[in-house]
Amino acid sequence: MKLLVLNGPNINFLGIREKGIYGNDNYETLVSMIEAKAKELGIEVEVFQSNHEGAIIDKIQEAYYEKVDGILINPGAFTHYSYAIRDALASVADIKKIELHISNVHNREDFRHTSVTVPVCDGQIVGLGLKGYLYGLEALMDMVNKK
Repeated sequence: MKLLVLNGPNINFLGIREKGIYGNDNYETLVSMIEAKAKELGIEVEVFQSNHEGAIIDKIQEAYYEKVDGILINPGAFTHYSYAIRDALASVADIKKIELHISNVHNREDFRHTSVTVPVCDGQIVGLGLKGYLYGLEALMDMVNKK
């Protein structure tokens, strides 16, 4: 099984930005956690981060050609307005997808309450911190196995 973990803008600044919301762990720690969990689960995982909308869209399209089974995506602020990323996710309908947010976006600023990307995903994880990524890998595995 092959999964893609896709991180949007500013996720690379974990441990630097808004520690009260996102915690003290840095991006390298997150990647190590994901890789260790993938090894434990016996799955292949690629972790990708970009601050650029087009690069994220390119990666979603590559996932189709590379026969990725599932995508765990944290679109960051693109969640709230990127119809281009939404369309890219919709175009890979056969790939299972979960939207993830480290913080609980529903108890933050009003603009964060709306996601244009989650309607084309199979699930959403919010507010569970970095561990949400680990739960997301397990959930994607379950979804793919039930296909």
